[in-house]
Amino acid sequence: MELTGKRVAVLAEDLYEDLELWYPLLRLREAGAEVKVIGTGAKDSYESKHGYPAAAEASADQVSAEDFDAVIIPGGYAPDRMRRSKAMVQFVRDMFDRGKIVAAICHAGWVPASAGILKGKRMTSFYAIRDDVVNAGAQWEDSEVVVDGNLITSRTPDDLPAFCRAIIRALGAAER
Repeated sequence: MELTGKRVAVLAEDLYEDLELWYPLLRLREAGAEVKVIGTGAKDSYESKHGYPAAAEASADQVSAEDFDAVIIPGGYAPDRMRRSKAMVQFVRDMFDRGKIVAAICHAGWVPASAGILKGKRMTSFYAIRDDVVNAGAQWEDSEVVVDGNLITSRTPDDLPAFCRAIIRALGAAER
């Protein structure tokens, strides 16, 4: 499979957007990646905006950027809770600083903003947080997916196919 041997963290907190967590998780597993749900540590399982549970396999303070090739941050209201977790913000910053893939969709742009990694980067997000990411130093674009180095971003669940293709392409290129 195309991503065999790749390890991906998908972040979780209550009120995540269902599709933005589950679609990438299942798509990357289908491609052969080992995908783990990483929570803030507040609890063992997190509920989506619609009540669907995601069991955490570890908390952010139990993992290291050395353990993963990519991190995916789903949107919904969860990113506002995620960015309050020092361990989760540090994990995202460490992933970025090591040149590993940081992928954020919809409201998830709040987490890279809190991690201080957006200065000078091109990105997209849900339009409602445009001011937040611009104020964090990003150049915002209205595109289904924006890839700037190891930062991959998308706007909404409608962009998930392009978002996942970009992540898979970047993980495959990381081998070369």
